[in-house]
Amino acid sequence: MSSDLLVDLNDDLGVDDPPSNALDLLKLSPMGDKLWPPDDSSMSKSETDISKRLGEGSHLTWDHPYYDIARHQIVEVAGDDNFGRKVIVFNACRMPPHHELDHHKLLMYLKATLDQYVESDYTLIYFHNGLTSENKPSLSWLRDAYREFDRKYKKNIKALYIVHPTMFIKTLLILFKPLISFKFGRKINYINYLSELEDIVKCEQLVIPTRVRDYDEKIRASLKASVQAQMSPPRSPPLPNQQFGVPLPTLRARRSDNEAVPLVMQDTVAFLMEQGLEIEGIFRRSANVTLVKDVQHRYNSGEEVSFSQMEDVHLAAVILKTFLRELPEPLLTYQLYNDIVNFHNVDNSSQVTAIRNMLAMLPEENYASLKFLIEFLVQVSAQSEINKMNNANLAVVFGPNLLWGQDAAMTLSAIGPINNFTRTLLDQHHKVFSP
Repeated sequence: MSSDLLVDLNDDLGVDDPPSNALDLLKLSPMGDKLWPPDDSSMSKSETDISKRLGEGSHLTWDHPYYDIARHQIVEVAGDDNFGRKVIVFNACRMPPHHELDHHKLLMYLKATLDQYVESDYTLIYFHNGLTSENKPSLSWLRDAYREFDRKYKKNIKALYIVHPTMFIKTLLILFKPLISFKFGRKINYINYLSELEDIVKCEQLVIPTRVRDYDEKIRASLKASVQAQMSPPRSPPLPNQQFGVPLPTLRARRSDNEAVPLVMQDTVAFLMEQGLEIEGIFRRSANVTLVKDVQHRYNSGEEVSFSQMEDVHLAAVILKTFLRELPEPLLTYQLYNDIVNFHNVDNSSQVTAIRNMLAMLPEENYASLKFLIEFLVQVSAQSEINKMNNANLAVVFGPNLLWGQDAAMTLSAIGPINNFTRTLLDQHHKVFSP
């Protein structure tokens, strides 16, 4: 994976715009053609159930101002990446032809989506395949986009990944090279194959359009077998003491004390309770990538990990979220998925009873770990005047790490209901977990 510079137009420089037809002169994706492909959401059964309730392909009701944009699923939220950063996805292939899309409203919708997450570290993934002469935005739209996305949006973006870059996007970057911000450009990475995304994010949590998957298979099929083998090495078998990516019952069985709450959760929460409750932005910052991988390796190798010696609150916070996200099955389990995303239909007076009934279906290890986590997060929220993490903010952070679809990503159609359920769980914890 190579890194390259991205266009970061600086209005303060007062540099004249390049010719308005510059984009038209660039070669587009080899997949582009005059025939517009049918809309393809590749939704799972669980997602389809949600879509029927909330509107075709959208998390918004039909009378919402942004419904006509959201229904195309151009912009999606996909939980956290491997380093604890929220992931925002932009699908170029889902952009309809110019006459079917209000590009200004698309810009406002993208901005409204990012507004929910820009106070935290976040990652952008841009699937470039599918951008054609029929749907590519104008140069003036790119300029307007830059002007709209001021420092507030750029400050906490930690990485932007351009998947399946073509000569079009590379030439565009070269075209604007005199205006490139070096600091922002260092955050840009090219991803040539979908397999490379596994180092960044669990691909299971991304709803990757079928058109993009097909294109990836096509270009990979053209590679020599030796190259493919080098790019996609077989996964190593789990280690005897592995902690990440292991079912909760297995982790419990390995412990001599038969403790239901996993070691990683106990270690991170104990450290954060001691040193993290008054840290502003706890759970909103990412951690050093090398350190995250090192801590995971040490846990998986059976080594003792001392966060007190490392004295890094954000590292412990990221490790906690990473542990939850890498569970083979989410803490709230696939069984409760549909009940939770439909929880908004439950009358307020019955919500506590409904939650208690749902949680009663959890395996013992899941229930104990969830109770342990929620009681800790309540302590975090109690210090929200200092750490700026109230129940609503914590729900946004932890919702996608507590539940995701079994065969598809956490899309915008599900993330809202799951976050709302998590918020209610935090608000009503004293009633939900009472004897």
